[in-house]
Amino acid sequence: MPIRPARPGDAPRLTALAHAAKRHWGYPDAWIEAWREALTITPADLATLDVRCAEDGDGLAGFYALGGAPPVCILEHLWVGPEAMGRGVGRALFRDAAVRAAARGATLLEIDSDPHAEGFYLRMGARRVGTVVDAVLGQRRERPLLRLALDAAPPPSG
Repeated sequence: MPIRPARPGDAPRLTALAHAAKRHWGYPDAWIEAWREALTITPADLATLDVRCAEDGDGLAGFYALGGAPPVCILEHLWVGPEAMGRGVGRALFRDAAVRAAARGATLLEIDSDPHAEGFYLRMGARRVGTVVDAVLGQRRERPLLRLALDAAPPPSG
C-alpha cells in the first residue's frame, strides 16, 4: 500500500476522514462537534507536522501526523477510513510512523489514544504508561497514554 507525504490540497479530505473515523465509534454528534477543531487538519498542520497518507484503489484510506522532537515523537493523528478498517491500513501507517520517528532520532513514540484504539496500539507493541483525563461537554473522559520504545526492530506486522 503506497504511503506518501500529504499535500496542501489534502487538508479537507484528511479532515473529512478524521471525522468519519471518529464517528465510526458511535460518539454522540455533540461530542464530534466539540472535537471539530482537534479533528481538523489545516495547511499549517501540513507545514509543521510530518503528515503521510495511505492510498488504495478507492483513494485516501488513512493518514497519520507525527510531531514532537527527539527523543520523544508524538503520534498526533492516526486515522483510517471506516471502509478501509481491518485491511492493514492502520498497521502500515503505524509502522511507517515508527520508522520515520526512529529515523528522526526518537527513542519513544508517544500516543494519546482514543479508548477504542488502545487494543490496536497494544498489538503494535506500545505499552500503557498512564491516563489522560479531560472532559467533553462536562462529562469526564479518560484516554490511554501509550508509548512505543523505538529500537532497531520495527513494530510487529500484525
